[in-house]
Amino acid sequence: MARPTRVTNRLRALREQSGLTQAELAARVGVTRQTLIALEQGKYSPTLELAFQLCRVFGVRIDDAFDYPEEP
Repeated sequence: MARPTRVTNRLRALREQSGLTQAELAARVGVTRQTLIALEQGKYSPTLELAFQLCRVFGVRIDDAFDYPEEP
């Protein structure tokens, strides 16, 4: 049985490049710091709306922040 494909992200790198703390970024997009930690660690994928909000903060496109690997 194949393992489910996971969305990966570059949120931590983008946040650090922007000079934001986890708490600051979380507040800007309306989530808790714990939610942001889980996102950065890849424990779950954000909603499409949250993904767009995060990308707007960083000024990047969705595919610059998130990656969905192609099926083999």
